[in-house]
Amino acid sequence: MKKELINELFVKFENACNIVKGVECWSSRELQAILNYSEWRNFLKVIDKAKNACITSGIPVDDHFVDLNKMIELGKGAQREIEDIALTRYACYLVAQNGDPTKSEVAFAQTYFAVQTRKQEMIEQRLLDVARVSAREKLSKSEKKLSGIIYERGVDDKGFALIRSKGDQALFGGFSTNDMKRKLQVPDNRPLADFLSTLTIKAKDFASELTGHNVVEKDLRGQERIGKEHVENNLAVRKMLIERGVRPEMLPASEDVAKVKRKLESDEKKMLKDAQKNKKKNK
Repeated sequence: MKKELINELFVKFENACNIVKGVECWSSRELQAILNYSEWRNFLKVIDKAKNACITSGIPVDDHFVDLNKMIELGKGAQREIEDIALTRYACYLVAQNGDPTKSEVAFAQTYFAVQTRKQEMIEQRLLDVARVSAREKLSKSEKKLSGIIYERGVDDKGFALIRSKGDQALFGGFSTNDMKRKLQVPDNRPLADFLSTLTIKAKDFASELTGHNVVEKDLRGQERIGKEHVENNLAVRKMLIERGVRPEMLPASEDVAKVKRKLESDEKKMLKDAQKNKKKNK
């Protein structure tokens, strides 16, 4: 495919993109023209195949293919309403994959939307990874703060470990920390929290923050009273989660947060190097 055609098609796809309520979408009528389909009925068959592919993937069709109508000019001021479909980037990707690959326009669209969709997925995953690493670091700070508070109230490191373990048992419906480590296949020498989902990490963090707050407010002292407070807070957090249909002990293990953090740091270094290279090129 010639470079001139690639540049032309790239501009067409970019210009045809509309932002509706923060979501990128393309008009199927405009896409029909760009992909060089002369008849709407033939292009509609491609869209139907794309919808079936969406269903097969287990993704709601209505989230990516939205029926609508648009007015077109007929000349001399007359107008006519025609059928149209708003397509998300993912929908366009499916349409391209089910189009006629012998058309240069379709071949380009397959690559264009595949790359752009993958970029979006990578961005979304990175944001999720950053959120998880941040949540884990926040939990570490909360537990360190709680440890300092209760140390001043007669509880040593061993006592804090027992309090935290009982809190876990309350949060995970009777499963101890070691039970959950075995359940999620966490190495013996690693903290359970490093393999928990972001939601569960935040749940543990909230319970720890509650305990720290109430220990000070109620002026609690001693391992027994503080331990009871921590258990009650974890039970309260568990109750809230279960009411929303979430059982913490049933959530699957997540990737080792240490590996996720290393990957994020590696990506940042790579992006910095790329930025420096581009800066030198533009000088």
